[in-house]
Amino acid sequence: MRARTRLAIGAVGALAAAGFLTGCGDAGSSGTEAPQQGASGAGCAPVAGDQLVVLADDKKLQNTDNVIPAVNAKAATPELLAALDKVSAALDTPKLIALNKAVDVDRKTSKVAAEEFVTANNVTQGIAKGSGGTIVVGAGNFTESQTIAELYRVALTAAGYQVKVQQIGNRELYEPALEKGEIQVVPEYAATMAEFLNTKANGKDAQPVSSPELDKTVAALKAAGEKAGIAFGTPSAAQDQNAFAVTKAFADKYGVGTLSDLAAKCSGSATVLAGPPECPQRPKCQAGLVEVYDFKAGSFSSLDAGGPQTKNALKTGSASVGLVFSSDGALAAS
Repeated sequence: MRARTRLAIGAVGALAAAGFLTGCGDAGSSGTEAPQQGASGAGCAPVAGDQLVVLADDKKLQNTDNVIPAVNAKAATPELLAALDKVSAALDTPKLIALNKAVDVDRKTSKVAAEEFVTANNVTQGIAKGSGGTIVVGAGNFTESQTIAELYRVALTAAGYQVKVQQIGNRELYEPALEKGEIQVVPEYAATMAEFLNTKANGKDAQPVSSPELDKTVAALKAAGEKAGIAFGTPSAAQDQNAFAVTKAFADKYGVGTLSDLAAKCSGSATVLAGPPECPQRPKCQAGLVEVYDFKAGSFSSLDAGGPQTKNALKTGSASVGLVFSSDGALAAS
């Protein structure tokens, strides 16, 4: 589904490039490792099941990575932004999950999935005509970005623009193109883009500007964008960020619905946490679970970041809880 590093997995300010950071913890190791220091109690053994559910991040460990349209400042007319904002208004996380399922699981094209979504949600109703002209919507090299870009295409076409979608690659490629006006619009993620612009302007060790509070993140994002010649529309309610999932059978058996529940009921030797090799040291992964929730897994299984290995480990009963992405199509209800 994606080939981009999540801000939330790495050190603050990580870029959305293919691949993940290594060199921390037992990078490259596999299988279930020894119990984690400090784990106590019986814990919660894995429970196999086909349906995955995300545990609510009730203490706001993760930052706000809401989907938001990024626009070259010279192209950011009120009419163009209003058309893009119609997409934002229609999009939330369950709908984004359904869109990703349509493409990644049901094998529809991003174009077809987007057009069906627009029709079902009356996205183009009431869109005012803009000044016209050609708009290039850039897309990242993962299907979610491509599908949202197609949503933007439909909305902007309804506003009277001649629109084409161009897949460009990772953020290091499409962000400079957006600044230069080689593309005019691209789907973005509020916290990740805020930190990208922050570290690009101020160095990789810049003080973080994103926050678990959406208003603060967007304010920082817009301030950084103004310096780079990039404007932003209204953020959607849809988020694609780190999340921690269990099987529905696990949640039902142990009575957990939030990460606080997990910490209170499942810290202990039987609990297996699955994620990428760098997870134990990362402030938005296992280290953050310990710091914010006082959750201590009995052991850590070094697999992948929200990918098939982690999801399979959950479903087959090899892991109790695993790192996923909150908009993954695999989270769609059966």
